[in-house]
Amino acid sequence: MGQKQLFLKACAREPVERTPVWLMRQAGRYLPEYLKVRQQAGSFLNLCKTPALATEVTLQPIRRFGLDVAIMFSDILVVPEAMGMKLDFLEGEGPVFAEPLRESRDLNRLIRPKVEKKLGYVYNAIEEMRAALPSKVPLIGFAGSPWTLATYMIEGGTTKKFTHIKTALYRDPDFLHMLLGALADTVIDYLNGQIDHGAQAIQIFDTWGGILGPKNYRAFSLDYMTKIVRNLKKTGPDGERVPVILFSKGCASYSKDIATSGCDVISLDWTADAKKIRRQLGDKVAFQGNLDPAVLYAPEEVIRKEVRKTLKSFGNKPGHIFNLGHGMEPDMNPDNVQLLVEIIREESSHLLKRNSKKR
Repeated sequence: MGQKQLFLKACAREPVERTPVWLMRQAGRYLPEYLKVRQQAGSFLNLCKTPALATEVTLQPIRRFGLDVAIMFSDILVVPEAMGMKLDFLEGEGPVFAEPLRESRDLNRLIRPKVEKKLGYVYNAIEEMRAALPSKVPLIGFAGSPWTLATYMIEGGTTKKFTHIKTALYRDPDFLHMLLGALADTVIDYLNGQIDHGAQAIQIFDTWGGILGPKNYRAFSLDYMTKIVRNLKKTGPDGERVPVILFSKGCASYSKDIATSGCDVISLDWTADAKKIRRQLGDKVAFQGNLDPAVLYAPEEVIRKEVRKTLKSFGNKPGHIFNLGHGMEPDMNPDNVQLLVEIIREESSHLLKRNSKKR
């Protein structure tokens, strides 16, 4: 790989000359070039399942903004589909599972997939992405957490109430644990396949962990993510360590518990007090985040002010990757993203230089 990439140095809590930056949902509908490829694909799922097109949209934000990291273009719900569930993405509604899981006997419809066969299109895309990316830009692979995947599989799609999965949690926890266990095993297989095919880091998205209280968060979400982290391959085919990032949205108060999972990086959303959490955890893990995405709607002076606040909140120790506290929105202005990246580079370089002089 040559000189170690900036992002991987930050994941390993090694000193860097500036803070690396990438953005959740950096390949998406806010980019005109993405919309053209999406139209060409015909459907969102077809875009995910066509390696050449998935590679193209993965590269678009790298070309446009010069970001330090690429994240493979896919969707977390390809895992339940590979396990036997029929998945559709409906215009205006998002993902839909026509036959959701509601009780133990429904689990008979699931399979433990051979990931090389069922998800081979993802692995082909990873290889194409690695071949096309500049050598200085590493590639992140990802999967949804078992809890987050289960919410979609039980609710049947996107929800604001979480009625069915919460009902399962309290009425039939054994059913839920069986599902979560099956998902964890499949995610382990899937992510190890991503590593074998060239993913240089892994992020686990626990989008709905924050709807759980402390005890249930550990029992129904974190314990399964911990199982995944501890069963992932530690190095890729090139012999380099593959860091693991955990992103549990709305779970800042559980950061001490998350740090025990074995992950290398904790990704924080914008509601987290990064300064407090970093003080609590010290150098046990690296951190990612945590600018409020809505800052991108603001004028330049506000963006600069908020970037400075975010950088300072993580302190002067190595081990910070700049990101949003969640993802890009379709109506965001790409020009503001370019501005954000430039400001992060400028401000983090100055801050790190000042801190090195103090030391």
